[in-house]
Amino acid sequence: MALALSLGRRGLGNTWPNPAVGCVLVRAGRIVGRGWTAPGGRPHAETRALAQAGPLARGADAFVTLEPCAHTGKTPPCAKALVDAGVARVVVATQDSDPRVAGQGIAMLRAAGIKVEVGVMEKAARRANEGFFARVERGRPMLTLKLAQSFDGRIATATGESQWITGAQARREVHAMRLRHDAVMVGAGTAREDDPSLTVRDMGATRQPVRVVISRRLDLPLTGKLATTARDVPVILCHGASAPQELVEAWRGLGAVLLPCEISGGQLDLVDVMQKLGAHGLTRVFSEGGSALAASLLQADLVDHLVGFTAGLAIGAEGLPGLGAMGLARLSDGPRFALAGTRAVGGDLLHHWTRAAV
Repeated sequence: MALALSLGRRGLGNTWPNPAVGCVLVRAGRIVGRGWTAPGGRPHAETRALAQAGPLARGADAFVTLEPCAHTGKTPPCAKALVDAGVARVVVATQDSDPRVAGQGIAMLRAAGIKVEVGVMEKAARRANEGFFARVERGRPMLTLKLAQSFDGRIATATGESQWITGAQARREVHAMRLRHDAVMVGAGTAREDDPSLTVRDMGATRQPVRVVISRRLDLPLTGKLATTARDVPVILCHGASAPQELVEAWRGLGAVLLPCEISGGQLDLVDVMQKLGAHGLTRVFSEGGSALAASLLQADLVDHLVGFTAGLAIGAEGLPGLGAMGLARLSDGPRFALAGTRAVGGDLLHHWTRAAV
């Protein structure tokens, strides 16, 4: 199962709206087939492993990181494919909570006389597909918030200079993180001021993450990098209903996807934004700023993973803080996270925090 989980992780950021699943077929102590969900979500892991095994799948044990699907979508159910292939036993890491499956795949296998075991390395399997479960169970993608800051929590000097606070190795690590997410998200201010590409570079990526911009009024440059590449790499713009129709049409004409979202307190309701992104199929979103968006995401309790890159550099109080105002009067009101790990990345420190258990 550990191998199946490793294979499944190869699909992270590439399979949405489907989960990133791994499958290993073993017969007489020998691996006869391996598979993981292909880019775009199809073929599924089980289908690819069965195709590799061919007739050797008969009588084999199948190790699958998620319950095989039981419904017919664009492809036939994987549970039926396992039955037709004649596997003898299926070991499932965790049950699928998608209502179209939710135990039905396991029931189909057992009804065919196949021995099924469930719950092997379940915590690891749920962690690996955290984004998929978040979308199915909470209606929104998993969200990682990344902050790259000086030692004193600044992301730029008073004059706005920010390139580069962290080193080249840290920036490369960020590109690897982008690659493992379905989408990279920024606020309108970052899109205007930095004119970012938000793509994965120098990592051999064949499938780029979606670029998401949160912009209530759609006041974004129509000649910037996001606009001029929208037909090549997907762009989603989350905006308010009051955004000028001419800008909506202009961006749509450039190839962007427009998602009108609700307004709360004069700003886009980020809970609704995330729900809309989940309905669009996204399962894993990587937010890279700016400071106001980061603060709002924390205030809305939408951050599942907090990733910080801290440089050994001091900028001072006049520098731009990594987080915008949050209006907290008491420490107990501040969102807290549990430390998942730390490590050095070049000359910088990477610290990873996860949503604290309630």
